Amino acid sequence: MEIGVFQSDLDGSGLRIGIVQARFNEPVCNALRDACLGQLVELGVDHEDIFVCTVPGALEIPIVLQQLAASGGFDALIALGAVIRGETYHFEIVSNESAAGVSRVALDFNLPIANAILTTEDDEQAEVRAGEKGADAARVAVEMANLSLSLATLAGDDGGDEDEDDEDEDDEEEDDEEEDDEV
Repeated sequence: MEIGVFQSDLDGSGLRIGIVQARFNEPVCNALRDACLGQLVELGVDHEDIFVCTVPGALEIPIVLQQLAASGGFDALIALGAVIRGETYHFEIVSNESAAGVSRVALDFNLPIANAILTTEDDEQAEVRAGEKGADAARVAVEMANLSLSLATLAGDDGGDEDEDDEDEDDEEEDDEEEDDEV
């Protein structure tokens, strides 16, 4: 018996990727976005298959991810933001809640989401990490989208909804009953 092993697949051809980018700490977030977009294109994702939406800050990212996930139009999503420690407890709240929200959306919708919301001690750390983390997020999104598609195929999921077949059968039964009533 052969053991099935999934090999990393970084071919972005045909994948549709949604990106939600925070505007707070805009220079860092723009660097994240630019690196992410460059890497997605390098991996073969078509420009037309990339959707970017901006939001005020990291706490607003999960709600837009949720809306994009609910649309069913994406193979993976990417969260981009930068939370930089200040002098108050606000850093912990924003960091924890945004990360929890991103994870919740991914699990609720069974959709890969690459989380590149940076949490750093200062501006310098954020600037140093922005380029590499943006590119990392692109690679994670493409790899996880391909893995999810492979696992769906492995599980025999053809993308169709079994309930739709049941509804069609119910409709046919109703049509038959209506014909009987007319006779």
